[in-house]
Amino acid sequence: MKKKIHIVPFEELTAQIWHDIAALRAEVFVVEQDCVYQDIDGKDPEAFHLYMYEGKLLLATLRVLRPGLGYPDSAAIGRVVTSPKARGTGLGHVIMKAAMDFTATQFPEDKIKLSAQSHLASYYESHGFKICGDGYLEDGIPHVPMKYIPA
Repeated sequence: MKKKIHIVPFEELTAQIWHDIAALRAEVFVVEQDCVYQDIDGKDPEAFHLYMYEGKLLLATLRVLRPGLGYPDSAAIGRVVTSPKARGTGLGHVIMKAAMDFTATQFPEDKIKLSAQSHLASYYESHGFKICGDGYLEDGIPHVPMKYIPA
C-alpha cells in the first residue's frame, strides 16, 4: 500500500502531528544517537514539513527551509528521520525524493544544500548530493556539507 506524503507549512500542522514530529526527532537524534543538542531551533515555524504515517505511527519526516533560513544562497533539507520501526523499508528514500521534487518546484532557481551526518553521505549521494567542503563536528557528530548537483 502506498503511503501518503503530506507537505505543509508549520501553521497547518496539528498539535498532535507536531508532537509526533518532535517526539520522533528526540527519539532518534537525542536518545538513540546520544546527542544533547537544541533541536527546537526557531526554524520550524518557517519551514515546510513533510511527513508520512501508517495509522497513528509517524514513519518518516523532514523539513525544507527556504533560501536564507538555513543557508544564505540555498534552500535546505534537514531533520531527515525515519522511525526505527520503519527502517529498511525504503520510506526514507521515498520521502527524500518527495522533498527533492517539492524543493525544486517551490524554489526552482535555488540550489539545495544540507548538512549530512558523515556516515549517511552515500545515502544523500544516491539522491544527487555531493560533498562540497570539509567535514566538521556538529553537536559532537561528524558531518559533511553537501549540495545537490543535478545529473
